[in-house]
Amino acid sequence: MQTDKGPVFCRSKVWLQDQTGEVVFGFGRVRILEAIEKHGSINAAAKELKMGYRAVWARISATEKRLGKQLLVRQAGGSLGGGSQLTPLAKELVRNFKKVQVSVETMTNELFSNLMGDDLDIKK
Repeated sequence: MQTDKGPVFCRSKVWLQDQTGEVVFGFGRVRILEAIEKHGSINAAAKELKMGYRAVWARISATEKRLGKQLLVRQAGGSLGGGSQLTPLAKELVRNFKKVQVSVETMTNELFSNLMGDDLDIKK
């Protein structure tokens, strides 16, 4: 959509929650998992995201508990160092969640333009 001052977009936020309303997965978890995949470390991911290690760990742990599935393969530290890698499920979850988010944004913009475009004199 376009106005005289530039494009206008309708925004929406998507997340998954369980039957009790607890967040299972959302864009914040996507960012965390992508940072862990990039660095191979929860600690390094936390630093990149300017979050505490415990906050990152709590979100991943809560998501694993609510899904009943593991998202990370962890290797304890020691002389060789530790690290974390995403499971195939985690990679698929990130990839598909991003596809859903893009689809929702596209459909929302189209719907808003169709319903409100004329009222707001928005050029399509």
